[in-house]
Amino acid sequence: MSNRLSKISTRTGDDGSTGLGDGSRVPKSHLRIAAIGDVDELNSGLGVLLAEPLPEDLRALLLAIQQELFNLGGELAIPGSELLKADAVQRLDEAVEHYNAALPRLAEFILPGGTRSAALAHQSRTVARRAERALVALAATESVNKPPRQYLNRLSDLLFVLARVLNRANLDGKAGDDVYWRSERLARSQS
Repeated sequence: MSNRLSKISTRTGDDGSTGLGDGSRVPKSHLRIAAIGDVDELNSGLGVLLAEPLPEDLRALLLAIQQELFNLGGELAIPGSELLKADAVQRLDEAVEHYNAALPRLAEFILPGGTRSAALAHQSRTVARRAERALVALAATESVNKPPRQYLNRLSDLLFVLARVLNRANLDGKAGDDVYWRSERLARSQS
């Protein structure tokens, strides 16, 4: 494995192409590269979130998700491979159920914000949505396995739930709440 990264700057991409794990080369503007980039950005965003104070159960969950996202990126980098399995989607479903069970029901839309960690979770949620769109676009032109698309969809749901959990986590000595959208129409109808 140490030989894989022995030379970081290869200059082989100077012509606007990049190599895939199967040895083929594609333009850097290829839909596959866009999807790989969005998944990488999502993983990096989770790395920033992990630099924040977090409850240990959330930290462990996010670290596991980073590993799975790396598998997803690998699957995209090697066309025809299958590295992210359906059980990873199931784990996200279970995490959404678990963490959402303790949250109050939403009566209004919420804005991305609150605590810094919640805001970072919301930011990662939006990148997960973009990565999902990139994967759907790729799947319109090439074969893409079902679990990666499902995984990104569930991950964005989980990150929404985790943002709400983090707004209430009391990590800085004060528990908070979500930042609610103030609908002018709703406000008029209630007055």
